[in-house]
Amino acid sequence: MTSRKRLAAFAAVIALALPTSAFGDEHVRADTVVATVNGTDITLGHMILLKQRLPDQYRQLPGDVLFEGILDQLVQHALLGNVVETLPLRARLTLENEERALRANEEMRRVASAAMTNEALQEAYDQVYGSAEPQTEYNASHILVTTEEEALALVTELDGGADFAGLAKERSTGPSGPSGGELGWFARGAMVPPFDAAVAALETGTISAPVQTQFGWHVIKLNETRTKDVPTIAEVQGELLDSIQRSAIESRLDELTAGADITRKTADDIDPIVLDDLSLVGG
Repeated sequence: MTSRKRLAAFAAVIALALPTSAFGDEHVRADTVVATVNGTDITLGHMILLKQRLPDQYRQLPGDVLFEGILDQLVQHALLGNVVETLPLRARLTLENEERALRANEEMRRVASAAMTNEALQEAYDQVYGSAEPQTEYNASHILVTTEEEALALVTELDGGADFAGLAKERSTGPSGPSGGELGWFARGAMVPPFDAAVAALETGTISAPVQTQFGWHVIKLNETRTKDVPTIAEVQGELLDSIQRSAIESRLDELTAGADITRKTADDIDPIVLDDLSLVGG
């Protein structure tokens, strides 16, 4: 692949990321100079960062092709960039936004990392699951109709041996009708209160008297129950760590906000439509 073709292949890619892996070669470092363009050094670190931002189709290229392509792109950036002595307003503002975002990400990473201790994980688990008990889950089906008379008629037919799923498909007005009225597994509190209470009062395999909710009249069949154990700390570690990190970052923001001198305008002060006016930033 020629240098010109490599440049064309990578022309649309802009580098800005954090390194995610390390080189195995002990003789190279992030500040190892891989090229110099009119006195401007391009380092291995620049190449590593650029690679992390490449689309997958480029990252799958052979290593030598990828190396040369990335370096070609950075050399071209240096050649073109050194010509521009003063950045236009839009570019300066973009750099300011990017720098603030990178600095913010570094602080969030630091705060999140410091918060993720074994003690914090255990405390979060105890708070959420410490007093939890095994939970009964229900598998039920229902037939939903408009009036109590219709529901009573259904109960009579079912008592006479009619097939529940068949009646649900034929008569139910609810979205579960086509599937025989099956609602799948759910825990207490997942359904509206009258329905919830009726299900909990049933024995497996039995059918309820008509139950009224805001949706209409239900005839309910309890198909099966099961016990869901309290999850172990390992099973919920991911969600607990996410919660710990979010809480730590929110606390840090609250702390910084409380100690900051912040003034700001609102949409009442500036018409939000101006956010689409690129001419203000030289666009």
